[in-house]
Amino acid sequence: MSGLPISRADVIAAYDKIKPFVRRTPVLTTPAEDFGLKGADLTFKLEFLQHAGSFKSRGAFTSMVTRAVPDAGVLAASGGNHGAAVAFAAMRTGHPATIFVPNVASPAKLAQIEAYGADLRIVGERYHDALVASQGFETESGALSIHAYDQNETLMGQGTVALEFVEQADVDTLLVATGGGGLVGGMAAYLEGGTKLVAVEPEAAPSLYNALEAGKPIEAPAGGVAADSLAPKMIGEKPFQLAQAFVADAVLVTDDAIIEAQKALWQTLRVVTEPGGAAAFAALLSGRYVPAEGERVGILLCGANTKAVNL
Repeated sequence: MSGLPISRADVIAAYDKIKPFVRRTPVLTTPAEDFGLKGADLTFKLEFLQHAGSFKSRGAFTSMVTRAVPDAGVLAASGGNHGAAVAFAAMRTGHPATIFVPNVASPAKLAQIEAYGADLRIVGERYHDALVASQGFETESGALSIHAYDQNETLMGQGTVALEFVEQADVDTLLVATGGGGLVGGMAAYLEGGTKLVAVEPEAAPSLYNALEAGKPIEAPAGGVAADSLAPKMIGEKPFQLAQAFVADAVLVTDDAIIEAQKALWQTLRVVTEPGGAAAFAALLSGRYVPAEGERVGILLCGANTKAVNL
């Protein structure tokens, strides 16, 4: 479809460039009845095993291998995962990094950013506060800004998750957690509607859900248990265009459902995820997404940067 920010071909080209830097994360298929559900087997992609603990490393590396990085290095604003990914990618490629995060960022993510050698700056209460601060630093320093979601290179890199997933598993539908939209937008660009793509958001941060209803990105609440990864001020313009074109549905889940999904993943698979990483599965477990008979569902477990394992 013409006029969209990126295409399937862009995602494929990005994958060829970042393959030396990222992990091809595995998939795990298990009967739905393991979780007390009916239906076909479920396939989980364990993307939390990616470098820096989330899918975000794919977009970070895509920027660094396709764009010229100045002596001032790179900068990013992040709820935590994107910052950790940019810090890791900068460390691996030999560039300085400055990362802006809000107070809501989890201690686990802050520790990662510092461990990767980045200059960590904590600003404001929410992601938008950190973004504004980073924009001022960009002007002063000349560093290369790597946006968490509303940038072509980020979208192309995150889209490589879908490329791998459909190569690894025969699925009809993919459930994916959605915040600013970089992941769902990139995956949508690659899939082009060929595999049903369902966006899952917390009720406390319905950025894509509200935008789809309004027909354009609008400001949304930005709270909840997954606020450090799924609570932007609004969906990105570029991801929204891709989601509007190719995302089949957007569903909302409660904070309680996300926590229950975390517990179920631990109790059944011995997998630990952060709240945002479990949100996609929460839609299935809570009944907010009900598959058709025989529908083969893939679930992306996208992040596990947490130290709180009270399961």
